[in-house]
Amino acid sequence: MKRIPVVLVLLCYTCSSFLLFSQTLNSRILDSVTQEPIPYATVLLNNKGVITNEEGRFSFLIDEKVKETDSLFISCIGYESISKPLNQFKENRILMSPKAIELNGVIVSNKNYSPEEIIDLVEENLQKNYRYGFTKKRLFLRETYQNNIIKTDYRIKESTIDALNRSFLDSVVRSIPKSDTYYTEVLGDFYGTNDKDEQKLGLIKASELYDKSKRLDVDNLEERFNQIIKKNVKTDSYFKVKSGLFGTKVDAEDLFEAEVDSNDVAAVNKRLEEEKNRKKFFANYKKRTLGNLYANLPIFEDSDYNIIWKPNRYHLSLEEFSFIGDKALYVIAFEPKRSEDFKGKLYVDANDFAIVKMDFENVKPIRTFNLLGISLNEYLAKGSILFGKGDDGLYSLRYYEITKGNRVGFKRPIKIIEKNKNVKGRRKQNELHLKIDAAFGGLNKYEVVVFDEEPIKESQFSAFKETNDVLPQYMPDYDPKFWEGYTIMAPNTAIKEFKSEVQPEY
Repeated sequence: MKRIPVVLVLLCYTCSSFLLFSQTLNSRILDSVTQEPIPYATVLLNNKGVITNEEGRFSFLIDEKVKETDSLFISCIGYESISKPLNQFKENRILMSPKAIELNGVIVSNKNYSPEEIIDLVEENLQKNYRYGFTKKRLFLRETYQNNIIKTDYRIKESTIDALNRSFLDSVVRSIPKSDTYYTEVLGDFYGTNDKDEQKLGLIKASELYDKSKRLDVDNLEERFNQIIKKNVKTDSYFKVKSGLFGTKVDAEDLFEAEVDSNDVAAVNKRLEEEKNRKKFFANYKKRTLGNLYANLPIFEDSDYNIIWKPNRYHLSLEEFSFIGDKALYVIAFEPKRSEDFKGKLYVDANDFAIVKMDFENVKPIRTFNLLGISLNEYLAKGSILFGKGDDGLYSLRYYEITKGNRVGFKRPIKIIEKNKNVKGRRKQNELHLKIDAAFGGLNKYEVVVFDEEPIKESQFSAFKETNDVLPQYMPDYDPKFWEGYTIMAPNTAIKEFKSEVQPEY
């Protein structure tokens, strides 16, 4: 007799049942006392895990091998762990009870360590506690970009092309969106070590969610600009674009190229080549993003979070004890004494001295730059890193979240000068001279969830070939069906409620 799928077994007859559809388990984890959501809780099923989002929600794909008697294990620092069979979860929310802080046997029997001694033991046990070497990781990466224009001021000092006037430039400024939010998500297999030169990415699926009406219409702007240029500029001219000491040259011939028939073989081949390059660029960009995040884990010596490797540069304090279920944790707060960038907390397993979590936040700008009217201020870098323990007793990355904030300024003169190649003497024909004062701000959030990790041999890494054949599917509105059949990090409310103001035409 064919076994009934677990998705049907778990469906209750009341509307308060555990939410399941398309063999996907969906629920929300709350604090039993405050009823507040519990973010970044670990949810494991047959040793494959997900992490709750900032709203305490998680989504878990249930495959055909899962039985209704298989246990779901849920853990979070500071809470009693939960472990019980799937068929015992009857509600669409799960309550976790705060764990009372008690000095259990491990803490009592241990030496009365100072925070400096605990950090030394963490470093001493790194090779024993963490999985190094080549691995294959099934992971999900979500990036959120929020951009806004702080200021766009300009002044025309001179313009000898009537069409390039304040009316035209005002329309350009108005066409630039004042704020914009962009989401991109990818699922893939990440191969390699922490070495950026020994990493490969096999993309499985990708999406991008944004409002096209809030993006700068570059094609329309370019067409308007080219029309003005063609009416006022000779084909034997060239342009000098200058900003202070810097300049470049653009031939007018480039602006008068003949249009190509879209059905022409050369045009088709060009489009195919462009798509191939876009796929390669997209895959390489995601690989670099993941590589930079992985290389910066605190267990590696070159990490920006160098608390393990240079503890003498920090003020350390043993704040309290906490628990993951019955496992006792030391909680160590760290703040820089002088020049280091970050403060935060380390959660260290009292039994094996492994870091299971780190919270961090910068105490000063990460990077500043101000030269010749161009400025950059990377003022925010804040997040959390969680490690989980596998069946082999080794820890590896389970979740990484970081939010970065930056502000870019541009305050410079700009000159666009038309010169004629065939005129003797004074070659200048037309000129546009502006003074621009603009500033832009952005918040970028990166979230990585590692669902499964397995060690591989270097030969397996070498044998894997990157295909670079995935481009993100554009969505004007959030589509809950896009990720059906895949385990991902549950979307938050902002993503689920995202809608473009103007729907695109297809």
